[in-house]
Parts: sequence; C-alpha cells; structure tokens
Amino acid sequence: MSAFNAINDLKEPKKTTRDRKDDDEGEEEEGNGQRIQVRNKHLDELEDDVLYHLALSTKANDLVAMFNDVKFVCLGGSPRRMEEFAFYMWQQLKTDIPAGQTLENIARATDRYAMYKVGPVLSLSHGMGVPSISILLHEVMKLLHYARCSDVVFFRMGTSGGLGLKPGTVVITEEVLDGMFQPHFEIQILGEIVRRPVTLDDGLIKALLLCSRPDDDFDVVTGKTMCTSDFYEAQARLDGFICEFSEKEKVEFLKNAYNRGIRNIEMESICFAAMCRQANVRGAVVCTTLIDRLLSDQIDAPTDQVKTWDKRPAVLIARYICKKMGIVN
Repeated sequence: MSAFNAINDLKEPKKTTRDRKDDDEGEEEEGNGQRIQVRNKHLDELEDDVLYHLALSTKANDLVAMFNDVKFVCLGGSPRRMEEFAFYMWQQLKTDIPAGQTLENIARATDRYAMYKVGPVLSLSHGMGVPSISILLHEVMKLLHYARCSDVVFFRMGTSGGLGLKPGTVVITEEVLDGMFQPHFEIQILGEIVRRPVTLDDGLIKALLLCSRPDDDFDVVTGKTMCTSDFYEAQARLDGFICEFSEKEKVEFLKNAYNRGIRNIEMESICFAAMCRQANVRGAVVCTTLIDRLLSDQIDAPTDQVKTWDKRPAVLIARYICKKMGIVN
C-alpha cells in the first residue's frame, strides 16, 4: 500500500481551539513559591559549581542577582530561533533596553548553546536530540536552583513531523511516548536502565490551547508526541543512508502511531518531560509540523514558508507569558 493512501482509514484528528471554545476552560495551577526540586545531595559539597556549557559558575557569577526574577524558560533547537524569540519577547513585553545596548548571548563564551534573558524570560537553544537537551536542562535547572527562582514554567518549542495534519499545524503535546510507544523515559545509569515518568501539566496544556485566536491563520491541536532517538530510521524514513524496512512496514508503523493518538514526531520531548517531572516544575511542548509523514519523508516546502511555520509556537507561548504578566498586545 502506498503512503499516499495510508491516511484514508485513519481516525479524525482532535478538534482545534476554534471548535472547542465552549469546552472545559481548564484550571491552571497558580504559583505558590514552589522552588525547583533538586535531586542531588552532592551539590552541597561543591565549593564552585561550573556550569560549563553555559559559561557560568557559582563562584564567578552572582546568579541570584542575574537570574532570580526568571519565571519562564523557553527552549528551542537552534541558536537563531531562540535569538529571534528573545527579540520577539522584548517587543511583546515592551521591555526597555538602554540606548546603544542590545540583547546579548549570555553563553557566548561557549559555542554549545545560546542563552538570552528578557526580563523574566530565558530563551535558550538546546541543540538536537535527547543528549543535547539533557545537558542543557541539567545546567539550566541547577542555575535556577542557585538563583533561588520560584514558580518557573518551562516550554520547549520547535518543529516536528506531523501525522495526519496539514503542515504548519501547531501541536501542543498532551502525552509523550518513546519509539516503542511507551510513556516513560529510559536512561542508562551505572549499567542499569532507569525508567522515569514523563507526565506533562494538564492545566498548562489547556491554558496554551486557549491562547489560540479565531483570526489566526493556523490550527492548534493537542495530541500525543512520539520522541525518537534518531531522525531517519527511528522515525521510519525511507530516505536515510541506511534503511532496512519496506514502504509497507513504514506505513503500518506510522498508521499504528496515528491510531494511538500520536500527532507529531520529534527528538527531545521525552527527556524534557521527564526532567520537568523530576524537578517538580510545570512544562509544555509546543511544536509546529513541517510535513505530514503519512504522505512524505522529505521537507520540501519553500524556505520562507518553513520560517513562517517555525514562528507559530513562539506566538502561542508569548501570548501565554504576556497574559500571565498582565500585558495586553
């Protein structure tokens, strides 16, 4: 069976915000001074904790003075995307920057990640895949711990491959599954496999969904996200350097994923969700789809179109942040 025929016998996608304005508005948990929950007793024994990949340390930098007011941490794959998001938040928050100055990449002394701060918003790049975002989250969460931040909300924004959705659709993740359709994050520690839960905050998901507007030129849906360890084989692509399965097997796998409620595929959300759960912070994953994987493997949309789609998750997240800060745009 051709991949182009695979969509014919699939379930209907979930309704968008426009179809659900009269549904349950959802209750979002308000801040109560909750600090990040540290799960490492050894940190207390360090005289100086060097956050190497962020070019910061507890001895060289006054992290409380620099970061104590942070309430929103926004992560995305590329440095360019997160620099653009920082400037976008600067406009949305109407933040004043002294004449002759501009936003600076705080982590510019390292070439691993980029980090910008706009008022209470941190904008950081996390690279591609679980190992890269894991390193960043370890150091960012320690940073916020040392800065004595409270009531921090985390967001991962980015791009993804869609399932049964029009390219450009924004998916807010309601549950993360791995490439075996299992709802947990597996990590190898001391020669053993450790499984961690990947629950996301339901109230935050509903609040983000309600940030969609009737006059938006894109749809917003909720659905499950499959997080894989690879872009090609693990995502059932036929166009990688190595491929040892047939088109029929690919189609059956993707149809199975769709029928399980999966609406998009990416490579970071399962680690993000697990670490937010471990740290006892609220987190959400918001990604735009660049392609319908039931129809194609390759992203062939024009570059300008992809850039437009790429900005859509930022729009929703910025609206949420502005609403929380009482800013009307």
